[in-house]
Amino acid sequence: MNIYVGNLSYTLTENELRDVFSEYGEVASANIIVDKYSGKSRGFGFVDMPNEADAEQAIEALNGSQLDGRSLKVNEARPRSNDRSERPRGGAGGGRPPRNNFRY
Repeated sequence: MNIYVGNLSYTLTENELRDVFSEYGEVASANIIVDKYSGKSRGFGFVDMPNEADAEQAIEALNGSQLDGRSLKVNEARPRSNDRSERPRGGAGGGRPPRNNFRY
């Protein structure tokens, strides 16, 4: 089961994240997402646990728990959608309409 882990300390390492989850069973991988430009942690990551019962136990035990002074958000990861229509919209928009460069 792929598990989303949010609100991580920016100094937490992947090995430390793996150690936290390994208390509940086998951990296949632990990845902390980093900014591609700065290389710094973005404060969330994913843990893959092959045994679903162990994964559910880890989610139940760790969601809301404290790690490095931060309250963790832990739940089953949703599959990433490649369909742009299913992604949340937002960000830029509005403002001035494009300028017409016509001269009369």
